[in-house]
Amino acid sequence: MSSKSKKSKQKTRLESKKAAVLGNDKKSRLPLILAACAVLIVAAGVVFVLNQSGSISTATSDAVAADAELVTFPAAMFADGKARHFEHRNGRHTIRFFVLKSSDGVIRAAFDACDVCWPAGKGYYQEGDYMVCRNCGRRFASVLVNEVKGGCNPAPLNRAMNGDQVVIKVNDILQGKQYFNFS
Repeated sequence: MSSKSKKSKQKTRLESKKAAVLGNDKKSRLPLILAACAVLIVAAGVVFVLNQSGSISTATSDAVAADAELVTFPAAMFADGKARHFEHRNGRHTIRFFVLKSSDGVIRAAFDACDVCWPAGKGYYQEGDYMVCRNCGRRFASVLVNEVKGGCNPAPLNRAMNGDQVVIKVNDILQGKQYFNFS
């Protein structure tokens, strides 16, 4: 083999190594692209799981007309026992609340705040059969939601059943605006 062809092969090898190191080699980008796609898929899965567990607000009641007097939800929406978080927007206030079917089979509602921790504006998340304060970490059994009032308990929100519908009066939701006035 001639020295000229050896130098040519060496040069080609060096150029391919340089391209690989600098990321100019199209073949070397494929694993990076695949890794990025995998990370995005895993992240989407985590968001989906959190959303299904009720840890992330799943819906809003702000689609209710401004003159509406009632907010209704199908009772079947809560059959799985997972808390669903909602928001009602009224002018400059956004009032947050949650609804869940407790372990004793009763559909309950409460503001996403309490008399003690409301200034933190953090609310509650569900862990098993408990609602947990995001501020102080206290745990509240689902069967006590809407039963125990005052102190560091989810502030009760009146609700009623009308056939297979959970019904909450907008005026009752508005009674909770003091828990969400952060001005």
